[in-house]
Amino acid sequence: MSVTGNALEVLRGRGFLEQISDEPALAQRLGAGPVVFYAGFDPTAASLHVGHYVPLLAMAHLARLGHRPIAVLGGGTAMVGDPSGKTEMRQLITREVIDANRIGIEGQVRRIIGPSAQVVNNGDWILPLNYIAFLRDIGRHFSVNRMLSAEAYRMRLEKGLSFIEFNYQLLQAYDFLALNERFDCALQIGGDDQWGNILAGIDLIRRVRQREAFGLTFPLLTTASGTKMGKTAAGAVWLDAALTSPYDFFQYFVNVDDRDVIRLLKMMTFEPLEEIQKLERAEGADLREAKRWLAHAVTAIVHGPQVADQMQAAARAAFGGGQFVGGAADAQGSAVALPTVNIDGARLLAGLKIVDLIAESGLASSKSAARRLIEQGGVRVGERRISSIDDVLAPEEIADSGTLLHAGKKHLRRLVRG
Repeated sequence: MSVTGNALEVLRGRGFLEQISDEPALAQRLGAGPVVFYAGFDPTAASLHVGHYVPLLAMAHLARLGHRPIAVLGGGTAMVGDPSGKTEMRQLITREVIDANRIGIEGQVRRIIGPSAQVVNNGDWILPLNYIAFLRDIGRHFSVNRMLSAEAYRMRLEKGLSFIEFNYQLLQAYDFLALNERFDCALQIGGDDQWGNILAGIDLIRRVRQREAFGLTFPLLTTASGTKMGKTAAGAVWLDAALTSPYDFFQYFVNVDDRDVIRLLKMMTFEPLEEIQKLERAEGADLREAKRWLAHAVTAIVHGPQVADQMQAAARAAFGGGQFVGGAADAQGSAVALPTVNIDGARLLAGLKIVDLIAESGLASSKSAARRLIEQGGVRVGERRISSIDDVLAPEEIADSGTLLHAGKKHLRRLVRG
């Protein structure tokens, strides 16, 4: 595949660039022909989340320009845990759980980056390492003083930094060296919290192989209000449909802050920049349409175009533009696309508290959060406003087609008899 376009300018125009190790040299290298590059993802959970989506999209953009992506799934580094951006040590997980997570995540990575993605497991070269040989061959190139000056380690010194975490930078640097030796990989990309680790890998390649390598980071994704992108009251927004339903995923992007819409269209979609820029001064109905465009585009990338169409139809039916029967959408089968809660008949007859239903359905992160929603007047079953934390769901409230449970103006579930 030939290289097309100026890769750095494409990434800069879409808001991806934060730091570059040697921009003139990297620009020249990227313009001369296909460059093998990588980003790493530690399988510490069963799915990637919206925070991982930015490096995946950056990889996809570079791949579309003709460069060669490698996604490293950290079957080895996940055994240690990255201290970057963490105030406490990660809970160590077993190798069996890590392997199961890695297999599940691989499909997400391939779907988003595209067919050119090469996926490797760093456990293949990290787990067989001889510790003493590794210290002699790799550890001798690292200065403890310089490592302690890195922000990832410095912020942890007061609360405590375990020795196993202290080794993480060596292992990530070794990843870059191993990929350079095996695949001629010359560029590592990642979030800006990885800058110190990336520089360590560049330095290690220079010391061991006397070769030039490069690093590039993206800004850490936060909302205009300063919160971490991809976090909701109910928890993280996952890329796995079993953990975050496609409807909730779609609605997350429909409901982003007005100030974030254009930035997210640039960073999280493949939509042409010239079309996005036309909306930079959008207000009112035009801005709402831009949010729907964003939600549809991102959902199509993560879950497929057909699912995105279904979620868009379901959202229009639930919040206007669709017909309702018994409080549930009945527009072209859109109700089926809504997150559905099956309620056991015996439990319903026994008196199911609304506060329990809200927490169990994922509309709130806990029962205490569910209570606050009710006390603030933000919960509705069909057309009935829930006024007390002791209110129960009446059996007759669930229509044959289902009934909508609203938590606030933007979040809902379809209740059906199990």
